[in-house]
Amino acid sequence: MTDTTIPSIELNNGVTIPQVGYGVFQVPDDQTQQAVEQALEAGYRHIDTAAAYYNEAGVGAAVRASGLPREDIFVTTKLRNGDQGAETALTAFENSRRALGLDVVDLYLIHWPYPSADQYIETWRSFEKLYAQGAVRAIGVSNFLPQFLERLLAETDIVPAVNQIEIHPTFQQPHTQDATCAAGIAVEAYSPLGQGKDLNDAAVTAVAERLGVTAGQVVLRWHVQQGTIVIPKSVTPERITSNLDLFSFELTDEDMGAISALDTDERIGADPATAAFTQVRS
Repeated sequence: MTDTTIPSIELNNGVTIPQVGYGVFQVPDDQTQQAVEQALEAGYRHIDTAAAYYNEAGVGAAVRASGLPREDIFVTTKLRNGDQGAETALTAFENSRRALGLDVVDLYLIHWPYPSADQYIETWRSFEKLYAQGAVRAIGVSNFLPQFLERLLAETDIVPAVNQIEIHPTFQQPHTQDATCAAGIAVEAYSPLGQGKDLNDAAVTAVAERLGVTAGQVVLRWHVQQGTIVIPKSVTPERITSNLDLFSFELTDEDMGAISALDTDERIGADPATAAFTQVRS
């Protein structure tokens, strides 16, 4: 386990979230428990899953097997696109809660705006009910571009606590980040390493060589120093540990600027403005 305490970010409702979490995207459910147990052993206290990952059960099993107090582990899950809607969202939440084996979910996110279905407003109102009932400690969104945030803020009551979006050195979404922060919403980065493709850039490798750390640690430290919540994913034990070891070194302003200059505005994932998949397995 790392010797360094992971900093926490205070969300707009006073709930705190560990700034560095462990993501389980694309981890098969039968491997998820072991991977999450390794992450918890390494010192992670923030686990990010989703109904669309089909591994919530493995996450819940790891939380129970860890022996750690429930209140020490922050668990995020997300609503699938195909489950959006006033009543279906409530049913889907109960299914996720049952799969996780948790009484209370720490953070529940609308996974995508799914604008072609035009249901995210009614879905959010159901999220507000879950929050009022104490079934979730915080509610938020994922992949919400400024236009979706603007409408959500205008037509509903509770400001999202988090907007989880694709961010890495070559795709930084400054306009979405600015709109998110302006609304008092915390920014959380998924695919923070660009799924590995950003790690070979000379600006990153030069800093890593100078500091004696990995390229992945450099990029994750870049996120952390910007105040972003970040959720790297790996199933390799050594990388699980090194991805958390970010607090024994610091990037200079020059380092930060060199990495920030890598933005090419090229996505890896889908465009939230047009993404229309249900996330439901056929």
